Amino acid sequence: MKKTMLGNYAASWGAQLSRVQVISAYPITPQTLIVEKLSEIVADGKLDAKFIKVESEHSAMSGCIGASATGVRAYTATSAQGLALMHEMLHWAALARLPIVMTNVNRAMAPGWSIWADQNDSLSQRDTGWMQIYASSSQDILDSTILAYKVSEKLLLPTFITFDAFFLSHTLEVVDMPPIEDIDKFLPPYNPEYKLDVNDPRSFGALTSEEHYYEFRYKMQKAMEDAIPVIKEAGRGYEKLTGRYYDLIHPYRCEDADLVLVTSGTIAETTNVAVDELRKEGKKVGNLKIRIIRPYPKEDVLRIIQKCKKIAVIDRNISCGYHGIFAQELKSALYNEKEIPVWGYIIGLGGRDVKIEDIKDIADETLKNDTPKDLIWKGVKL
Repeated sequence: MKKTMLGNYAASWGAQLSRVQVISAYPITPQTLIVEKLSEIVADGKLDAKFIKVESEHSAMSGCIGASATGVRAYTATSAQGLALMHEMLHWAALARLPIVMTNVNRAMAPGWSIWADQNDSLSQRDTGWMQIYASSSQDILDSTILAYKVSEKLLLPTFITFDAFFLSHTLEVVDMPPIEDIDKFLPPYNPEYKLDVNDPRSFGALTSEEHYYEFRYKMQKAMEDAIPVIKEAGRGYEKLTGRYYDLIHPYRCEDADLVLVTSGTIAETTNVAVDELRKEGKKVGNLKIRIIRPYPKEDVLRIIQKCKKIAVIDRNISCGYHGIFAQELKSALYNEKEIPVWGYIIGLGGRDVKIEDIKDIADETLKNDTPKDLIWKGVKL
């Protein structure tokens, strides 16, 4: 069934189709509509779930952790300062190996106060042990929520799906909603081997000495490494169900590209249009959309860019004191593997619009120059 809906509602419907059992949430712009819709769905009896209203995002994640530890499917949503307030509990959820799924609507961090898109909020949480998905359409948001539970519950790792504020959260797109009967077959009820159970008492999260903590981290890293084939397998299963395949990366016209643009989020969709126009001008340019940054799809990225002559990474984020974070990740993947020059562009921070002309300008600038630069700001007004 196809419906026209906001990106935020695609997240709500994704949680409903996944039959989440506990929603623990605190509203924050621009995420608020997600949990408002879910509260209506639960109140109307359309979803058999507990909706827990809490006083902060720290408590929202704490509620999810407690719920997930009892073996139920838990969900929450947040954005920017709210995600930052969860930071302590993000580590706790990951190291406790709880398959919580969360939506984070990408929003610039304050000050100055902003409610518009950039990726510094989610990328600040790269090292907490959560898998991170960067959705670029409302369909991607809904499907990724379902897929996230499928993968998280197999690996016992949490996942968040993140997408650009207002460019997706508050815009309407047509979304194909799979029948819930099909999703029930794809995503059966979660029933972990170990859980809080009054009839089978266990201890979780107790003091751990140096004899064991090191191994916790090792097993978490192994689970992240195992995630790559699990994500691909889940994507193929979902494709059989819906006809839509989701991988860790999505290359577009990269086969013979001299220049590969590396993008994420909604900028990736704009870049596909720019690539088509550049191709009509005779310029061999492709677009490599990074959909998942944790685990990092190193082997897939190297396979796609192996024949190109130049790479330009377009970051809607900045690691101040260094440069764009997706650019850092790509250079790390290239080191000791490939010698391809990389240009790093910063654009669109705080929700500044990124147009097709901006992408074409970046491509032209990179094609004309032979000396790569780590940090190139586009559109700064001084």
